Amino acid sequence: MGTSEGGPFRRSRGSRSEFIPHTPEDIEAMLRAIGLRSVEDLFSDIPREILERYEPLGLEPVSELEAKRLLAGIAEENLDPRKYVSFLGAGVYDHDIPSVVSYFMTRSEFFTSYTPYQAEASQGTLTWMFEYQTMVCELTGMDVANASMYDGGSALAEAMLMAHNVTGRRKFLVAEGVHPHYRQVIQTYAWAADLELVDVPYDDRGQLDKSFVGQRADEETGGLLVQTPNFFGVIEDLRGLKDALGKALLCVSAHPIALGILKPPGALGADIVVGEGQVLGNAPYYGGPLLGLFACRKEHMRRMPGRISGRTTDARGRVGYIMTLQAREQHIRRAKATSNICTNQALCAFAATLYLGLLGRRGIRELAELIAQRAHYLARRIEEELGWPRKWPGPFFNEFAVETPVPPKELLPKLRERGFLGGVDLEPFGHPDTLLMAVTEKRTRQDLDGFVEALKEVARSR
Repeated sequence: MGTSEGGPFRRSRGSRSEFIPHTPEDIEAMLRAIGLRSVEDLFSDIPREILERYEPLGLEPVSELEAKRLLAGIAEENLDPRKYVSFLGAGVYDHDIPSVVSYFMTRSEFFTSYTPYQAEASQGTLTWMFEYQTMVCELTGMDVANASMYDGGSALAEAMLMAHNVTGRRKFLVAEGVHPHYRQVIQTYAWAADLELVDVPYDDRGQLDKSFVGQRADEETGGLLVQTPNFFGVIEDLRGLKDALGKALLCVSAHPIALGILKPPGALGADIVVGEGQVLGNAPYYGGPLLGLFACRKEHMRRMPGRISGRTTDARGRVGYIMTLQAREQHIRRAKATSNICTNQALCAFAATLYLGLLGRRGIRELAELIAQRAHYLARRIEEELGWPRKWPGPFFNEFAVETPVPPKELLPKLRERGFLGGVDLEPFGHPDTLLMAVTEKRTRQDLDGFVEALKEVARSR
């Protein structure tokens, strides 16, 4: 990127890339023209504490052939989940994706489309965005939704930032049951915005401690961040939380398929509802790209990040679609924007639109019921036949954690040998001898019974 002798922007003198047209001499001439000595000077407005967090990547240029071999070798280290019966979850799930979703996603008018700045040339894109927003509102029980955010973690962090902008308050309560990765993103946002975070513990059922919320919520509190079902799979009881918060905002991250059978957060007092939309027609991939759902009450929509597609009529009374409320975005207001996120996961949101449109109101409910039934069937069999109790006995939807007599780090490799991806070991998250398992509609009765038998074999062989 530059030719200065040191610092995060250095590039070794004489290095060459076919994709960077400027030689070291070119760069030095440009710097002289604007009165600077180094690339570091060009970026001197970046705070020093941020630059000190930078760690060089240590990358060296390689040929195209070498890059292909390197990436192929990395890819071969991964397991092909299609060859296993998967119970992996913890935020990314293995759901069935109807073929029609992939068919329409890869059509050139959608696959290559860009931000619809010119409404007259983007009616198709703006139409599906409007339908997407409508369906997100119906799922969450909120008034208005955007289209869309990066992922569930950034959506919840943006909800906190929005609540700060609405209330002007700097303290936020964060349920410890929120996904650890989400909490890392939240901590980064809070550090940059100088916000205070207070952890809300969970009780022995795996649900957040409501009494703690009541004790710590005060006039300095901007909001409460909670996830349901939470990282442990337990459904949070949202009743009464809004009353305990007073003027602070209730920000809820919800599983969109679970909302097919659960009461929407909007009906339980939530001010902002977000979620991870990967489960709506998007494959797991490498854990991304993902899709952040974001909806709120109408009175807060001018503080909401991202973009909104609006429906209007032209001079002849014909229905048309436009981009609306863009002044909140960085590409319009720059430093004065509501959020620095001024783009979205449009293709993933389009997949979610197709998926939800195919299922409809009845389909999403039937899917949620099927998943819940199969997840509860597996949990019941594991407890009855192996004697492995659930770690947290609170109500759950598709995911649950069990206490295992065999450490998961020993259990999981043996399960892979038998054709099962057995779940996620919670020891790195502070819970040794605990295995988190997720069930989707793809897991048949035969899969579930076979998994229980495999668990029995592994337990006996120890």
